Amino acid sequence: MRMVVPPVTFRREIDRNLSEFFRAQRPASFRRAISAFCRYYHIKSPRIEWYEYIDWGKTAGKTYEDGRIHLIHPENWKRCRIHKSERMWIQTLYHEMGHFLFWTDAERKADAFQRRMVLGLGAQARRRASKSARSAARGLPTRRRAVAIGRKDTVPTRRRSRPASKRRRRA
Repeated sequence: MRMVVPPVTFRREIDRNLSEFFRAQRPASFRRAISAFCRYYHIKSPRIEWYEYIDWGKTAGKTYEDGRIHLIHPENWKRCRIHKSERMWIQTLYHEMGHFLFWTDAERKADAFQRRMVLGLGAQARRRASKSARSAARGLPTRRRAVAIGRKDTVPTRRRSRPASKRRRRA
């Protein structure tokens, strides 16, 4: 699957706004970054809720199917995280926005998946039926034997008995 991401200049602008929000906690910078992201993908903005910690400090962010995103606020991130870096917080936000982006149109994606899974199955079954009919008309066997011996999915074959001169004697 090909991933569509915004152009580099667009991503730099989003990243610059997120960095400014992390350093100065200006809500306008954060809203600009999120709205630019959502505008590029033509989706509505997520509802973001800020927390001091999530899951007793084990989780950095959480995205829900209804469009809510729970994030640790940057001032709490600086205080309680092992890697108190700005970069890690921004990458966490991108990760959660990725979840939000791929859950926005789940029904259409499920339908496309279903169509791709079924695509060509009918034609293949018809092809196989016509091929076996042609080979039966020529007097050829319709089923191929498995090559590997000893596998469970192979068809057992009868062994021809050896002539008496070639048989081994058991002692």
